[in-house]
Amino acid sequence: MIIGQIENGIVLDHITAGRGMTIYKTLELEKLDCTVAMIERATSVKMGRKDIIKIGTLLDLDFDVLGYLDPGITVNIIRDGKVAQRRRLALPERVVGVLRCKNPRCITSTEQELTHEFRLTDREKQVYRCIYCDHVASK
Repeated sequence: MIIGQIENGIVLDHITAGRGMTIYKTLELEKLDCTVAMIERATSVKMGRKDIIKIGTLLDLDFDVLGYLDPGITVNIIRDGKVAQRRRLALPERVVGVLRCKNPRCITSTEQELTHEFRLTDREKQVYRCIYCDHVASK
């Protein structure tokens, strides 16, 4: 299988196998007017299997959202056919506007203008808690 080289764009590499489509939908990549290639379950020496997403344009990505969805993703920024910047993501300390608090007594249930915000409380177990009511978020 041959997937062409990107001249200017972004490559999301080291995505856990099977999570590529979730990232594709969350970033709303179907709305872009450029080439987007998604490779699922590619062979990887380090990971066994992985997903890769190639985006044929430069765009602003929310690294916190990506880090929350799949910590360990590598983001490669491509300029003039070469890797200009490489960033390895990890779990963010805060996640804003991505998750919704499911606690019916949380203030975010009644105050619609409040942004849902969660903080990382246990990095090992990947536990996030609502900053308003301390409710545990579920992925």
